Order: sequence, then structure tokens, then C-alpha cells
Amino acid sequence: MSIVKDPALAPEGIKKIEWVRSFMPVLGGIERRFEKEKPLAGLRAAVSVHLEAKTAFLGLVLKAAGAEVYLTGSNPLSTQDDVAAGLASLGVETFGIHGVDMAGYEALLVETLKCRPHILIDDGGDLVELLAGKCADLAGDLIGGCEETTTGILRLRMREREGTLPCPMVAVNDAKAKHYYDNKYGTGQSVWDGIMHTTNLIVAGKTVVVAGFGWCGKGVALRAKGMGADVIVTEIDPFKALDAVMQGYRVMTMDEAAPLGDIFVTVTGCRDVVTPRHFAVMKNNAILTNAGHFDCEVDVAGLAEMAVSRSVRRENIEGFTLPDGRTLNVIAEGRLVNLAAGNGHPAEIMDMSFSVQALTCEWLTKQKGLERRVYDVSEEIDDAIGRVKLAETGIKIDELTPAQREYLYGKQ
Repeated sequence: MSIVKDPALAPEGIKKIEWVRSFMPVLGGIERRFEKEKPLAGLRAAVSVHLEAKTAFLGLVLKAAGAEVYLTGSNPLSTQDDVAAGLASLGVETFGIHGVDMAGYEALLVETLKCRPHILIDDGGDLVELLAGKCADLAGDLIGGCEETTTGILRLRMREREGTLPCPMVAVNDAKAKHYYDNKYGTGQSVWDGIMHTTNLIVAGKTVVVAGFGWCGKGVALRAKGMGADVIVTEIDPFKALDAVMQGYRVMTMDEAAPLGDIFVTVTGCRDVVTPRHFAVMKNNAILTNAGHFDCEVDVAGLAEMAVSRSVRRENIEGFTLPDGRTLNVIAEGRLVNLAAGNGHPAEIMDMSFSVQALTCEWLTKQKGLERRVYDVSEEIDDAIGRVKLAETGIKIDELTPAQREYLYGKQ
């Protein structure tokens, strides 16, 4: 039985799902084929992804493929209660309530896994962590799974090295459709949608500090620059730092950037990126946000210890007043700003990422003898999605002639 806040919210949730469906033609085409072929018939799929409308559509596509689908969120603040209710009313077992504490969040994950899944779709690695640990008794039927995020891939590769992966996993985050398109352009837009909607402040003329210049960080920096911000990048990787310099950004350490920034966005997948020593020198009214998966990039607990008082200054913004009278503002408790304070990536972006998820689930069912390690997305799947997306937008590209193909790759 589904666990949602209020089933009466279903009609509004269904409206949201139908809206994004209208702008996700690639996934819609996969849904139509899946309805005919039923490639996941007889299988149980457990899905933990941010529980909003695009994810709900993915759940319905897996259901159309014949799977029994059990779906939950991957962050308590990104769950939308109306969407959860709508999805449950459409026949997908749904376990999601906005704003539950971490114990409640884990309980919903466990409820999702009680189906004893064959297929996983994970976002951040929480399902895998449970199936490799306290829920190991529910992992016996696993065929394999997909991981959506950079943070999740790091956790998977750590388990791969330790030999503790519960099943084969596919690094969907590393697909071209994901990092070139979703991570860069989806994160770039949705982060600023969340920040601007929540703060009602201008970006132009401000100094924005972007911590991390991976694909997500590149997108965040690009959009900030485009809106007229002075962008500073902090990095630990020398070549990513050089890339940022070549793109016209200032590059420095967080210690150097802390007194200069008006808005901080962490996009590293690591912990303790912005810490008390940085809070001590920040401007009054600096805005602190995180766009990495977990809420440990900005040390909100450390900030709370420094503060003499804290208050809600605006919906989803908490102000921490320090002994010298400065106030630092944290958006969405330091959780994913684009989802906890916004609607996540645009539908057209998630059309490609969730198409990779759907086709990779199908691919997993056709494989034999996969080892418990992390696999790349099939290039055939990746390129096919790109070509369909181009076709949907009316764009044509060149193709290799036979002579060109032989020149590049030899006789096949």
C-alpha cells in the first residue's frame, strides 16, 4: 500500500504529471513501445529519485513496460505531496511525504525495498546502501540497477573496490545524455530558478562563488555569468581550475573567495566545502546554497553553533545571526536548492536522462553473467537517444560516408 501525505491531492499531482508528459517526447516514445512489448513483465522495480512530476512519468513508463513499480523520493525536501498522491492513484506504489526527518525518510526507502526488487533506479545511492547493509535480506532477486548522480557513482565505485556491491550497476550519470545535457544545462537553469524564486533578488552585479567545476558546476557558472554576475570558481582539480580560467572565471581558494561572495553555490559531491572559518569572514546577508546531492557541503550545523540566533526570514530561507551582528542566509536547509527550493530540472532535460534510465533497465534484463561492478551505459543507447532528441527538435546533422567510416575505423 502506498504511503503519501494526502490522497485527496491526487488531481493536482496528475495535472503536473500530464504537463511534463507533453514536453518529454523521447520518453513518451519509449512508453508507447514499452506498452506493446512489455520488456519488464513479471519484474519488480524499486525507484528512489526526487519525487516530482518528471520522476512520476518515469514510474509510469516502467509500469507500461509491465513492471510492478515501487517508487520513493531521494531527498525529504524534494518530494511533492500532490505528485506522490497523483502517482499512487495511477497504480504505482508510492512512498513519499515531504519534509519527513531522516528516520522517516529511511523508513520510506525500506518500505519501497520490501517488494524484493529485480531492478533498481537510484539517485545518490541510498537504495544500494540499504541493500548492501541492513536490508541485505531483500536483495536476493536483484538483476541490476542504474545510478543517476555523481555522488551516487562515487559511492558505487567505493563499494566496487571493496567488493560489496549488491548487484551490477550502470553509471547513468556518466552517459553523454546525462552529463553533457542534464548536468550542465539542467543544473545550470534549475539551480538559478530555485535561488531566484526563493530570494526574489537579482543576480546581475553580484559576486557568485561556485564550488566545483564539474559538469554541474560548469552549468551553474555559465548561467550566473550570462545573467551578469562576477563568477568565482573554487576547485581541487588543476585541470578543471585551468578550464575555468580559460572560460574567463576567477579561480581561487574558498578561503580567498569567502569574503567576496554574495551568493555561494556548492556543487562538489564532497563534505565540509564551506565551513565555520569561511562563515567568519563572509559579508552580511551572504546567501548559502548547495546543489550537491547531500546536505553536508555547507556546514549548516557548524553555522548554527556559531549563531546567537536563527529565524525564518522568508519561505525556505533561514537566517543565522552571528555575534558581530552579521546574518548569513541558508536556502532549503543546505539541501539540493534546485529541488528543495524549486521544481528541479526542466522537463525537456529530464526527457533524455530518464530515457537513458528506462532503456538501461530494459538492457539489464537482456544481459547474462554480469559481475557485481559498475558498467557504462551502452553507447548504442546513448547515441540513439541523442538522435531521437535532435529529430524531435527538427535538427539534422551530417553522417559519415562509407569512405569516411573506413578512414576513421578501418574496414568493419
